[in-house]
Amino acid sequence: MLTYTYREKGKFVLLEKPKPTILHARDAIIRVTLASICSSDLHIKHGSVPRAVPGVTVGHEMVGIVETIGAAVSHVKPGDRVTVNVETFCGECFFCQHSYVNNCTDQNGGWALGCRIDGGQAEYVRVPFADQALNKIPDNVSDQQALLVGDVLATGFWAARISEISAEDSVLIIGAGPAGICTLLCVMLKDPKRIIVCEKDEQRIQFIKAHYPDVLTVTPENCLDFVRRHSDHGGADVVLELAGEEESFRLAWECARPNALVTLVALYDRAQLLPLPEMYGKNLTFKTGGVDGCDCEEILRLIAEGSLDTEELITHTYPLSKIDEAYALFENRLDGVIKIAIDCSRADS
Repeated sequence: MLTYTYREKGKFVLLEKPKPTILHARDAIIRVTLASICSSDLHIKHGSVPRAVPGVTVGHEMVGIVETIGAAVSHVKPGDRVTVNVETFCGECFFCQHSYVNNCTDQNGGWALGCRIDGGQAEYVRVPFADQALNKIPDNVSDQQALLVGDVLATGFWAARISEISAEDSVLIIGAGPAGICTLLCVMLKDPKRIIVCEKDEQRIQFIKAHYPDVLTVTPENCLDFVRRHSDHGGADVVLELAGEEESFRLAWECARPNALVTLVALYDRAQLLPLPEMYGKNLTFKTGGVDGCDCEEILRLIAEGSLDTEELITHTYPLSKIDEAYALFENRLDGVIKIAIDCSRADS
């Protein structure tokens, strides 16, 4: 089967590999219909994910059809259309029992697919702990509508959930890439008093204005003054940081009011400085880490009922055979790209 594989730092290649087989009774084999490209795939390519294993098939955001299940799998059956969770988790350890599934203690727990074990930018993928990692797609939801559920939309939903947003809050979201927009959609479900999105890319600002006209937008150089003028207590009540840059990290705590909550969702490629003397007295609460992707069933329900729609974020579609072109487009932010769907059939068109 055709796969997109991490060969070495700076290099992904299309390779033929054997079709995966069941290795454990809790496994399932999925025929991938659509996959997507994430910024964290680029982090692997650039060598900033130390856990990533050279030789691994990349890709952790996908939907497909169950082909084979292990003897212990009971929640899905062959023929089911499913989303695949970015995380694999046993459902039994202390962390899973408390919904901290990103820190599952199993050797294949947490972010394994497309990082430590073969992922889904391929024709087939083996998914450990299938009963936890797979969610059936409702009949009225298309593959394209469900494509982002297992990773970037789960991230946005988790970020909004842990940010404790109330109806009186002014919420600042820094970064309007795919994760930022998914977070915006999930913050909108909380119906706060106002939402401000900070973004430096003009095309992404125009996307926000066109699709979500009630959301305020600002560029980074004007953000601090803008947030202070458009909030009730000298800064945002809640800040969610999704840009993952040194400047955006600083902006997140600067734009927060005293006693605010700052949620760091971004995956940074280097250490960030927390300048405690400058921050002294602001009494901020920081939350940070990787998504606990245990809300996928609820997210699919919201999509089915029309409360969440990410289909407009998928701006381009490529066949798996042309995934090099898709990566070049995504990495260089060409042609207004936000998210790319990869058709994982063998067809070239």
